[in-house]
Amino acid sequence: MARDAVDLIVEQWARARPDLDATPVQVLGRLSRLTRIAEREFQTLFSEFGLQMGEFDVLGTLRRAGPPDGMTAGALARHSMKTAGAITNRLDRLVAKGYVTRDVDPANRRTVIVALTPAGRELIDRAVAAHLDNSRRILAALDQHQQDDLAATLRTLLLSLGDEASDPRAVGDA
Repeated sequence: MARDAVDLIVEQWARARPDLDATPVQVLGRLSRLTRIAEREFQTLFSEFGLQMGEFDVLGTLRRAGPPDGMTAGALARHSMKTAGAITNRLDRLVAKGYVTRDVDPANRRTVIVALTPAGRELIDRAVAAHLDNSRRILAALDQHQQDDLAATLRTLLLSLGDEASDPRAVGDA
């Protein structure tokens, strides 16, 4: 069986600290390394569309949220688990590129609604199709059964850590 970098790390810990059980690194170390590799692959693809990963995330969130078009900036921040400042910076870049608009909600002038422009919608539709193809390429070493099992296992772990789904539209602005 081929060995990866995590195998070496676990073996090194076993030699350096045989009193410790380093087996959690077999999972969490691989998840961490896989995340970094996947993010590098994602960013390479997003660059082809003139986007940074965070910009893709905002456009994708707006696109999949569905009608009515638009979300509050606060809901975007909560959904992405980024600070309001980080979302503001992303929105500034996307507004400058012509991919989103920020308009005051006529029902509540303290609320800003962010929506895709037609150019933003067209871009995210092309980018997400390419992203899904790229994701399939990344996962190609696993057959569908393995992918399903891994997805179910990771869901169980995430839920055990309190990462439950919430509709970003259902969260009211404070």
